[in-house]
Parts: sequence; C-alpha cells; structure tokens
Amino acid sequence: MVRHIVMWKLKESIPEHEKEDLKENVKSGFSGLIGKIPGLLEAVFIDKPISSSTHDMALITLFESEEALYGYKENPLHLRVANTFVRPNVYERSCMDYEEE
Repeated sequence: MVRHIVMWKLKESIPEHEKEDLKENVKSGFSGLIGKIPGLLEAVFIDKPISSSTHDMALITLFESEEALYGYKENPLHLRVANTFVRPNVYERSCMDYEEE
C-alpha cells in the first residue's frame, strides 16, 4: 500500500468568502474519484486546519501500489479536479509518498 499526502496553500488573492466554496469543490472532486480510478482505496480531505498549520488544505490518499499512484497522477478524472479547482488557486504544494507496511 502507498500513502500519498499533499498539502496546499491557497492564493492570498482569493477572497475569504470564496475559499469555503473552493475547498468544498476540491473535497467533493477528490472524494468522487473513489471507485472510479483503479487502485485508489481512500481519500481524506482536510479543510479546517488549526492555527498552528502551515497549509490551508490537505489530501491524504491510499493506493494499492506505487503503480496505482502513478496511474492516478495521469488519470483524466484526477487531472480534471486538479486543473479545475486546485492548480489555478494555489501557490504552494507539498507532497510526500511512502509505502505502508
């Protein structure tokens, strides 16, 4: 099993009242990929970090294998969510992938 963790910082130019809608779109977009992308087993979206956090939102996913993770990264369904809601609205991304035992 492979865990994929991604954290993002939203652009400061996004008005506060729009951030909640944006986060909801990201959450529903990624959650909706379960069962549609081979090897994607779970997706947990964090959109309410506490004040000590350095990022505005995060996604923690679990894959059957490293190959499944690579397939997800190129999958058009994933790219649609990423290119529509995430990439245009963030200025920083952090990522860590690791194998679970």
